[in-house]
Amino acid sequence: MVLAAGLGTRMRPLTDTLPKPLVQVAGKALIDHVLDRLADAAVATAVVNVHHMADQIEAHLKGRTRPRIAISDERGALLDTGGGVVKALPLLGAEPFFHMNSDTLWIEGVTPNLPRLAAHFDAGMDILLLLASTTTSIGYEGRGDFVMAPDGRLSRRAEREVAPFVYAGAAMIRPALFADAPKGKFSLNTMFDRAMEAGRLYGLRLEGTWMHVGTPEAIRAAEAAISESVI
Repeated sequence: MVLAAGLGTRMRPLTDTLPKPLVQVAGKALIDHVLDRLADAAVATAVVNVHHMADQIEAHLKGRTRPRIAISDERGALLDTGGGVVKALPLLGAEPFFHMNSDTLWIEGVTPNLPRLAAHFDAGMDILLLLASTTTSIGYEGRGDFVMAPDGRLSRRAEREVAPFVYAGAAMIRPALFADAPKGKFSLNTMFDRAMEAGRLYGLRLEGTWMHVGTPEAIRAAEAAISESVI
């Protein structure tokens, strides 16, 4: 599943007339960077949820065949990251699935990260998050999200702590976790916490360099890093 329904307010003024997933970085729309990663990982179908400027996103994706696109329509109400998954479950099926933000962007390391994520996901996990370094990621200035135990289990950072890892916007999720999920609009963080309390939230460190593209200024830093990586 690719999340493409958000309002993209921090990316204004670019998103006054363009949905954030269609903002270009290095000559390619953000959502196409994500879909190309999924195609390279042999994903056959991507469920994309839409709400804000949905017509533009649907038109952009219309000719896409790798992966094939299935639209989860949230025009009636924006359901947030968790509620969007619940609505899309009939399209996602019963097997674990990739869950990705449409604006997540990284430069690969030696081994592509999505196949690594799938290979590490096992029966003891409900959610496996791809995590980037808090201090070396490009464009990220926050305090991080998680502390990771030696076995990969995750816990939230304390309030004034700086955690070593930030969620990189890509995960593997077991759909059964949503069997008794909240109704309507809710954050996927609710499910992160539920999996954590059960000891079933794990992390995998991203190989390569993650780029946080949250503002127009961050686009330039990401493009410079991409350009430098291909020299």
